[in-house]
Amino acid sequence: MALYSELPVYKAAYDLLLQVFGMVHNLSKEYKYSLGEKIKNEITELLSNIYRANRSPHKNQHLEKARENLELARLYIRILKDTQQIGINKYVSINQNMEGVSKQLAGWHKSIEKPSA
Repeated sequence: MALYSELPVYKAAYDLLLQVFGMVHNLSKEYKYSLGEKIKNEITELLSNIYRANRSPHKNQHLEKARENLELARLYIRILKDTQQIGINKYVSINQNMEGVSKQLAGWHKSIEKPSA
């Protein structure tokens, strides 16, 4: 079992969290303490689920939760874009990072679902 902090998906999710913290800092007060907090909580929970998946023999359930965390954060960020709280460049940048995390989670999930030969 690899150290969770050395996993590429963990590193990518952590970088995403740092990017989100910077983004939330610049939101208007109304959004900073509602959607901003929800996004930070979802990404933090995403990191927790990556840690749990790495440690658990039953990785599927934690990976499913991690993917759900990511999709909820993606929805909240889209709302921020649609309400003009973040610009299109910030939205695209964050979404590219989210897509990278999503692909890594999907690959990990797929690799553990393969039947043993």
